[in-house]
Amino acid sequence: MKTTTEFDIIVYGATGYTGRLVAEYLSQEYANDKALRWAMAGRSQAKLEAVRDEIGAPADIPLVVADTEDAASLKAMVERTKVVLTTVGPYQLYGSELVAACAAAGTDYVDLCGEPAWMRQMIDAHGDAAKQSGARIVFSCGFDSIPFDLGVYFLQQAAREQLGKPLPRVKGRVRKMRGTFSGGTAASLKATLIAAKQNPEIYQLLGNPFALTPGFTGPAQPPAAKPEFDESLGSWAAPFIMAAINTRNVHRSNALLGHAYGEDFVYDEMLLTGPGEQGEKIANAVAGDKSLSGDSAPKPGEGPSKEERETGFYDVLFIGEDEDGKKLMASVSGKRDPGYGSTSRMIAESAICLVRDATDTAGGIWTTAPAMGNKLIKRLQEHAGLTFKLEA
Repeated sequence: MKTTTEFDIIVYGATGYTGRLVAEYLSQEYANDKALRWAMAGRSQAKLEAVRDEIGAPADIPLVVADTEDAASLKAMVERTKVVLTTVGPYQLYGSELVAACAAAGTDYVDLCGEPAWMRQMIDAHGDAAKQSGARIVFSCGFDSIPFDLGVYFLQQAAREQLGKPLPRVKGRVRKMRGTFSGGTAASLKATLIAAKQNPEIYQLLGNPFALTPGFTGPAQPPAAKPEFDESLGSWAAPFIMAAINTRNVHRSNALLGHAYGEDFVYDEMLLTGPGEQGEKIANAVAGDKSLSGDSAPKPGEGPSKEERETGFYDVLFIGEDEDGKKLMASVSGKRDPGYGSTSRMIAESAICLVRDATDTAGGIWTTAPAMGNKLIKRLQEHAGLTFKLEA
């Protein structure tokens, strides 16, 4: 971690939809925190000035012009800050040079990536450089995958305290959710599908639950291909679209934590749709929904109104069971819609956590649980509207 730089955080992509929300959050939540030095970055000075004024940020917030296609500008940007917070995706199209620059310069990095094949490519290409330089590269610092990664971490900590051992089987079940997936998520999905058609290796990575744990393959994981009725919860469950990235991140966290959840750990995620015929009908509709990969999907830069963002929410239940049938449950809930309102707060707090709290985390390519753990949980509960709790 760098100790002296011009800035603590640069928000790269601040003129985009989500980047603008991040900048607005920092300018409001930390308005009286004069010790936090942050800047807005993007391709256009004029657009940066316009967004700064539109969100009501202080007129003296520094503006940094940088472009993904200009390596020199990226290098200059990352050398000025402790952390680069980037919302410029799809990352497989626009993120590789930035990760390389941060890994080389020893600059910390947080993003909203939900692209496991690209993440594995970055781990293979830049993991060693990040360890050597001290750069902490942390992917997936939004709805994918903070509530899930830290939710499992939180539950497993309780298991060690109460049962004296980790839980070998955990189910993540989204109980409630109101909000829209971001245009960036849709664009990332489309870019991934195109890349997979062109490269069989990417297709294989996408199907591998342990794609982000090089050198380790655990037990078979539950398929999430079709709806099922969960007897223990009295509800139908449908495949959850974010499971493809969240489960990979949870398994990477387990590996980076020295397999604190066990080498036989099994984890899956589904979306609860309710009991009876209506629950089954909704589950089948969810399973057949291809809208995120279709022409009607939201476009990058598009998003819900302020009212829609602020009235959104999510509630995820984690059910763990040991070999003797003993169960523990925990939940993670969040105010505001997951894809934008909550995500913009989560990534901002992740960046601040790296600067102020997780100062002893070594360089490397991380997930949120082993990189920041309880420090980030505390910060999210105090600032970002998340709640972590054990359930009876």
